[in-house]
Order: sequence, then structure tokens, then C-alpha cells
Amino acid sequence: AGIGKCVAMDLARRNARTILACRSRERGQAAVEEIRAATGNPAVALRLLDTGSLASVRAFASAVLREEPRLDVLVNNAGVTGLPFAITSEGLEQTFTTNYLGPFLLTNLLLG
Repeated sequence: AGIGKCVAMDLARRNARTILACRSRERGQAAVEEIRAATGNPAVALRLLDTGSLASVRAFASAVLREEPRLDVLVNNAGVTGLPFAITSEGLEQTFTTNYLGPFLLTNLLLG
């Protein structure tokens, strides 16, 4: 939803292979179908990613590096606010991990 979906829509309109990285399979798949229908671009894919989990970030990055021949653009757009204080299973504060550590790790892993 929001800015991320708008950016994905614009990239798909430009005929880019576009990967939506979403926490929710249901919401992500709905966005993929909407973007494909609006742009006529069948090369819009869904991959599950939770930037609040460093294990999820590592798995996502590994799959992208293994499956995609190249990566031209990365848009880090994950963000949460107003969550109650919580510690992840990895021992990190949830909001900080989701908004900063996860995207930072993802970017660095995808740099190769």
C-alpha cells in the first residue's frame, strides 16, 4: 500500500521486472494482481519479506541473488510506527529492526 505500491506501479509501467517484498502473502498477492492488471506487465512477482526479522532478510536476499540475474534498483520502503515496545526473537527492538537494521542488512547483502 502507499508509497511502495505507487513506486512498484511506476516501475511496472516502465516494463521493469518488479519484485514486491511483502510481509503478508494475501495483501502482497492482491497488490501484484492489481499492478499486473493496471500496467499489463506480467513480470511482477511477490516475495515474502519481514524486515523485522534478520533471518527473513537473509533468506530473501539469498533467494534474490540466486534467482535473479541482476538487480538494478532497490527501494527500501518498509516502516512501522506506534508499535508497543517489543523485542524480536533475535533480541533486537522491533521498530528499530524493522525500520533500520533490516533494510540496512538487506541493502548490504544485495550489494554482493
